[in-house]
Amino acid sequence: MNVSAVIVAGGTGKRMNAGIPKQLLMLGGMSILERTLQPFLACDEITEIVITAAEEIIGPITDSTERIQTEQHIIVVPGGKERQDSVWNGLAALSPESDIVIVHDGVRPFITPQIIKKCIHAAAKWGAVSVMRPVKETVKTVENDRVIETLDRSKLWITQTPQVFRTVLIREAHERARLDGYYGTDDCILVERLGHEVHIIEGDEMNIKITTPADLKIAGAILALFENGERQC
Repeated sequence: MNVSAVIVAGGTGKRMNAGIPKQLLMLGGMSILERTLQPFLACDEITEIVITAAEEIIGPITDSTERIQTEQHIIVVPGGKERQDSVWNGLAALSPESDIVIVHDGVRPFITPQIIKKCIHAAAKWGAVSVMRPVKETVKTVENDRVIETLDRSKLWITQTPQVFRTVLIREAHERARLDGYYGTDDCILVERLGHEVHIIEGDEMNIKITTPADLKIAGAILALFENGERQC
């Protein structure tokens, strides 16, 4: 079974307001993107990694990946206007032998190899899986500043990444979306549109997406837990 990974790192980081794309910001001595790559490099099942990035940072990211000592094949390709376009570009760059593909946000550096491996095996069985977390708070539907409905949180889960698929399935889902001119908020919804079930792997609350200055501070605290041995990588 040939396993690939598409790491989506095409965002510009406007909400971070740091002057450079957020994936290049430093976190404990290395960039956020470099930290995100670490658990994927630790998975022997993964044979290739495709990073999608904005044109202006392909050079720095390529320089960084070329310094990595690994037998995995790593390439950097241009991203697209929207995240979905970037994933499509990543899928197009996969080798023809790819059986399973992992799609992961380039600014989620705290995913663990253990969860990645669970997702790989689940996707091989079910075709499509997503890392998710159950909602803890009470969630309400609101219109015009008025509560319309209180939702049953026992059925509500927060979507994270990675999302992992049989390669042929997610390619078909993206092709259908492109034909229909449809853009979804994640890759699983494209598979759902085909009528295919998506199974879940319960994730880790530390698996945050770094998008704001506050997130970066939280990430520093999480990193300290990992480095102190209070959390396992």
